[in-house]
Amino acid sequence: MTPLRWMIDAPADGPANMARDEALLLLVGLGASPPTLRFYRWSPPTISLGYFQDYRAYEELPAPAGELPVVRRQTGGGAILHDLELTYSLTLPLGHPWLEGAGSIGLYERVHAALAAVLVERGVPAQRVGGDAPMGCSHGGPFFCFERHSRFDLLAGGRKLVGSAQRRTPSAVLQHGSLILKRRFEQQVCAAVSDFADIDVASCLTAIARLIAGGPVGGPETMRPDELQRAEELRAKYADPAWTRRR
Repeated sequence: MTPLRWMIDAPADGPANMARDEALLLLVGLGASPPTLRFYRWSPPTISLGYFQDYRAYEELPAPAGELPVVRRQTGGGAILHDLELTYSLTLPLGHPWLEGAGSIGLYERVHAALAAVLVERGVPAQRVGGDAPMGCSHGGPFFCFERHSRFDLLAGGRKLVGSAQRRTPSAVLQHGSLILKRRFEQQVCAAVSDFADIDVASCLTAIARLIAGGPVGGPETMRPDELQRAEELRAKYADPAWTRRR
């Protein structure tokens, strides 16, 4: 099995972040890039719409969230207000051993279990929703993803702390998700790490990567020039109002 490559990206805007995720999905699917775990942040704060969401719902969103930049993801589910959070993406080729058995659904369990273990060890009471909740992101429900609960989401104090979504192509799977660190917007109806503990999340990334990988990992890497070039080509799509308003 090809070892998991992991990386820490500098904060970027919505089009750049979504373009980088799609570039990895394409290149991992082609076998040109290895399985990749990417940690990143957002600057400025941005609303990301789920692939199937109606743009008019964003237009009806009141200030201050309704005044933020908006980008459309390639994954489904509800909108996310990306601000003071840790975002990850995990991209694997089809046929990867982690997709055996439970398939792509098992990735939710793998990543969220790793995040929960690191958080609980540091005093954050993160636990999976479980029970009879839906298996994955739904296309209906409240506007914001963090007001919806699926089976593999992580809660803390009864509110959602971590949520993820997937995009599957004929050759690869992308899963990305958000861990809320702090809240600055009243429209963020969710839990945050800062509600329970004072954690330097940057110091946790190696531990999270190791738990996801299921073994030792090397140091963080950066995107290669060819990956950055593909991402730059894709950025125009995510910056285009036609893509954002397509539904």
